[in-house]
Amino acid sequence: MSALTVLNNADEPVIFETATAENGSLIGFITLNAPKALNALNFEMIKLLEPQLQAWQDDDAIAMVLLKGAGDKAFCAGGDVVSLHHAMAQGKPTSLVEEFFTLEYKLDYLIHTFDKPILVWGNGIVMGGGLGLMAGASHRVVTETSRIAMPEQTIGLYPDVGGSYYLHKMPQSVGLFLGLTSASINCDDARFVSLADHFIDSNKYDAMLAQILTAKWGKTASLNHDRLTDLLTDLDNQSARMPKGNVKANLKTIQKLGKFTTLQEQVDYILGLTTDDKWLQRAQKSLKHGCPLSCALVSEQLKTSQGKSLLACFKMELGMSVRAGEVGEFQEGVRALLIDKDGAPNWQYKTLSDVPQTIIDSFFANRFGENHPLNELAVK
Repeated sequence: MSALTVLNNADEPVIFETATAENGSLIGFITLNAPKALNALNFEMIKLLEPQLQAWQDDDAIAMVLLKGAGDKAFCAGGDVVSLHHAMAQGKPTSLVEEFFTLEYKLDYLIHTFDKPILVWGNGIVMGGGLGLMAGASHRVVTETSRIAMPEQTIGLYPDVGGSYYLHKMPQSVGLFLGLTSASINCDDARFVSLADHFIDSNKYDAMLAQILTAKWGKTASLNHDRLTDLLTDLDNQSARMPKGNVKANLKTIQKLGKFTTLQEQVDYILGLTTDDKWLQRAQKSLKHGCPLSCALVSEQLKTSQGKSLLACFKMELGMSVRAGEVGEFQEGVRALLIDKDGAPNWQYKTLSDVPQTIIDSFFANRFGENHPLNELAVK
C-alpha cells in the first residue's frame, strides 16, 4: 500500500494526508483529530478544513477525498457549542456566533457542491455539526456502529447545518419527527432516510482503503464518482446484514403526524403514544424535556424552507443561528447539558403556548439585508 504523506503537523486538530494510487492519482485524506472530544468540530478545525478542501478541488492530481474521524467512537459528535456558550455568557455573542456559523456553513456548502468524490466514513457517533459534514458528501458510508442524531432541541437550537434542505428528502413527516425528538438512528435508518449511501462493516476499512489505492482513477470527476460507487457497492455486498433500524418499523406511527394541523397537536400526539417500543419511548422523553422554542423553530423552519435551494436554506439558517445566540435558550441549553451538566435547563418559555409568535418570527427576519455573509457562495 502506498505510504501516506502527512501535509501538516500530526498534532493539529485536523490531519491532512495524501497517498498515491497505483496509476499515479492522488487520494486526499482528512482525519478529524480530537478523539477525546469525539472529534467535535471547533473553530480551528473549520478554519483548517475549508482552504484545504478548496485546494484539493482545484488540484487536478487529486482524484477523490476521504474524510473520517480519529478513533473508533465517533466520526464527529457535533459542533463545539461550549466555546459559543462562553461568548454568549460574556454578553456580546453576536460577532463570534455569526463568524462560527458563517464559516461552518461555507464549509458544509463546499462539501455539498464539491466536484470530486468525497467519501465520509461515518463510523460511530455522527451528530449535529458532524452530520453537516456528512450530509453533503457524495459517498456517505455507515457501519454497524453508526449512531446518527440531530440533538439540537436538547440545547435550545434547531437542526441546522443544512437540515432545512436534507430533512425534506426524508419520507413524509420523518424529518419533523427527528427534529422534534432528537431520536437517534442507526445505519439502516440512515440509508432509509437518505442520509447514507453505503453500509460497510467497520472492520473492512483497511480493505476499502486498499481498493481505493488500486482503483483505476480517471481524469474526470464523473468517472471517478462512478469508480468509487462501484467500489463501495462491492464492499457493501460483501458486508454483513445491517442491524434493523427503527424508523421504517415505526413509519406508520410517525407519518400520522401529517394528519394534524398544528404543532401543539403534533407534539401532543407524540407524547400521548402508548407504546412498548423503547426507541419511541426515548423519543417521547427527549421531546418532553426539550426546548419548546426549539420545537417551534423546527416546525417553522420546515414550513419556510420547503422548496428552497441549498444556498437559500443555509442563508436562512445563518440568520436563525445568529438569532439563537441572542435569545437565551441556546445559552441555557448548553449550560445545562454541557457546562454544569445538571440536565435541568431553565427554559424562558416552559411550554409551546408560552412562545410568542413575535419571537419565532424574529428568527426568520432578514437581518442581513443585501449584504448576506454567504452571498459569495452564489457564484458556485
